[in-house]
Amino acid sequence: MPIAPGTAADADRIAALHTASWRSAYAALLPASYLHGPVAEEHREQWRARTASLGPGRLLLVAYEDGELHGFIYLRTAADGRVHVNNLHVRPDRVGTGLGRSLLRRGFAWAAAAHPGRDVFLEVLRGNDRAIVFYEGQGGLRTAERPLRLAPDLVVGEVEYTWPAAQVGRPGEDGSEV
Repeated sequence: MPIAPGTAADADRIAALHTASWRSAYAALLPASYLHGPVAEEHREQWRARTASLGPGRLLLVAYEDGELHGFIYLRTAADGRVHVNNLHVRPDRVGTGLGRSLLRRGFAWAAAAHPGRDVFLEVLRGNDRAIVFYEGQGGLRTAERPLRLAPDLVVGEVEYTWPAAQVGRPGEDGSEV
């Protein structure tokens, strides 16, 4: 599946996929009133703002097939100098197809080239077992756990995974950067 840089024109489709992914992955972790309430508009505003400010230190990749968005990854440099995989989502019906792995590897390749010597990290909600198994299978190391406030009255646990810089720039089994 072709993977290409994302643009502002992708914002609403990315937001819709982000929301669909949350509704699928977090159905047992977050209140339905949140998932089917404000989250869609929050994602729409977030992605319109993010895609309007793409530039150095940020990468947005999208995977389209037959004009339909199937997945995306968004990375940015964090205040501490590490590279943050801020979002990685694939359509719920594409989970387990290898698309997430391809997007993650492309993100790692960018991080190694654009930010050599920097670790890459991401956060995942505690209880999102499928994602946790995926990130651990991709070599992510559990490096922190903390609370995450999603709304004034909604706090959940999140787990941080890190890939050391030396691991990020190492070629994968398929020849791509890991």
